[in-house]
Amino acid sequence: MTYKILTDTDTQIKYVSYTLDSVEYKLAPINDGGVIKHLTESQALEQATKVKDWNSKSASRKLSQIKSLRLERLIETDWYSNSDVTMPDNVKTWRQTLRDLPANHTNETAYDALLARDSDGKLTNSVWSKP
Repeated sequence: MTYKILTDTDTQIKYVSYTLDSVEYKLAPINDGGVIKHLTESQALEQATKVKDWNSKSASRKLSQIKSLRLERLIETDWYSNSDVTMPDNVKTWRQTLRDLPANHTNETAYDALLARDSDGKLTNSVWSKP
């Protein structure tokens, strides 16, 4: 573990560089009653540990978001399964593709591709488009 106080050359604001398990975390200063202060070593350790924990659960958070988006789309087309409606084959195939998402996309890179958005904030992966 290494703890260093560094200064941003553009803003002249001090920040802390804290290395934990060979990963460097650059930690912003804190506002203490209107006074900007850098983190102490113990505060930096605590903050770096929180950031490390947050980062380690990134894939889990993305998968949860994918499952939520998938559920929304499935709910929107559940009415097709009413007994008096014939579900078109393309809708059946699309719904099956949605149900298969977690099994067919198992790493964070795939999750990023599924969650990609355009400049308007719309999902860009074709799997989300209704047939």
